[in-house]
Amino acid sequence: MDASVKEESARFGALERVERLCDEGSLRVIRSEASSHRMGEKAAPGDGVVGAAGQIQGRPIICYAQDRAFAGGSLGEVHADTIVRVLELAGRSRVPVVGFVDSGGARVQEGVSALGGYARIFNANVALSGQVPQISIISGTAAGGGSYSPALTDFVVMTKDTSMFLTGPGVVRETLGEDVTPAELGGTRVHERNGVCHFVAEDDADSISVARELLTYLPQNADESPPYLEPAEPPGGDPAETVPAEARRVYDVRDVIRAVADRGELLEPAPRWARNVVTAFCRIEGQPVGVIANQPRHLGGTLDADSAPKAARFVRTCNAFGLPLVVLVDTPGFMPGTKQEGAGVIRHGAKLLHAFAEATVPRVTVILRKAYGGAYITMNAKDLGADLTFAWTDAEIGVMGPGQAVGVINRREIASFAEDGGDPEAKRAELMERYIDEHLNAAVAAREGFVDQVIEPADTRSRLGWALNTLANQDRARPRGGNIPL
Repeated sequence: MDASVKEESARFGALERVERLCDEGSLRVIRSEASSHRMGEKAAPGDGVVGAAGQIQGRPIICYAQDRAFAGGSLGEVHADTIVRVLELAGRSRVPVVGFVDSGGARVQEGVSALGGYARIFNANVALSGQVPQISIISGTAAGGGSYSPALTDFVVMTKDTSMFLTGPGVVRETLGEDVTPAELGGTRVHERNGVCHFVAEDDADSISVARELLTYLPQNADESPPYLEPAEPPGGDPAETVPAEARRVYDVRDVIRAVADRGELLEPAPRWARNVVTAFCRIEGQPVGVIANQPRHLGGTLDADSAPKAARFVRTCNAFGLPLVVLVDTPGFMPGTKQEGAGVIRHGAKLLHAFAEATVPRVTVILRKAYGGAYITMNAKDLGADLTFAWTDAEIGVMGPGQAVGVINRREIASFAEDGGDPEAKRAELMERYIDEHLNAAVAAREGFVDQVIEPADTRSRLGWALNTLANQDRARPRGGNIPL
């Protein structure tokens, strides 16, 4: 494609955005006659916002798009009325809602009525939380109150070169004396690392593709089942092929997910935030699932004050919309240290415990290499309520790793052995091997009832498929929905 043509096509107008989001010929504008009499400007659909209904892959949706060409996309009373009308219609119709956000914030000329408009939008977002999927696409600027509505939705897609912030660069300069660009203040590089943004798209067309793909994993509402597709085998082989036997060696857990997922496909929200845990959507034998996995490539797969709330929100989102949870565990525990304690790791870790404990969808855990200490419990242990728990044959499960355990239990024995002229390291290795056999071995956990079955890694996909199929009827009898906390 010619560069000039590509640049022109990369950014769409408000009406074109909703038209391209929906299946061809399915769009119907539902709020088209309103104008801002206070501004004295030419009438625009919905006072600078287009509200519409349409379909995505034959499934009904509701959508809206702010028009920056009209009063900078600023939000006034009538503009807010349109968005609230769209959100309320999505709630009554029980269908997903997608919003394209491109606004400089509240319309100053309308004063408090503009602020009241934002408050009504926030109320409508919260009323839909956990009831129908809500997706926000940042297509330009989301400033001031305009940044809060996306943050109240389930997923935020930011197009490159866009920004979100509560107070703009001008205010920052006046109040703090700090010169900062919109990108430095609230661009994609900022928000993809702090969890505000879940997906970064190249341009408008790419952001629309992301939203459409995301909806293929989600149901129309909390009372319906997620869309099922025909099963397809993953292209890879044994998921253990990419997992080193040595507990301290790193690998990418996404390779394990791809080895069990249909077609090897996954969609990962917030991949650059709290990278020591991976949250992803995929399909296993046609069934959409949410996957939560420790990521040994980052911080050794430990849990910390950032990764726990990231995983917790994903768990609660999946639970609200009826997606079964598959948990892949390979963690040495929680990150220790004063920095983590000061950051409230106890409080944040409790969020993940709470999310798993209250979840009513099927929950299946697979322990890949190791699961130690409080992180073993927090990552959906059987006694926390996991429906089924599997462990790979060489997995280790216990209070702590063998080195730490021997250092606590056998400290005097090792010291005495050294005083008698023995090799303390050789003794330590011997005791560690014995501790693994007697306490950490997956077979021991299975024998004591903490693991349902020890499986060969190559059987992981088939066992997960069987588990999800077995638990499917149980899930239909369980309540779902409910607000998703921030």
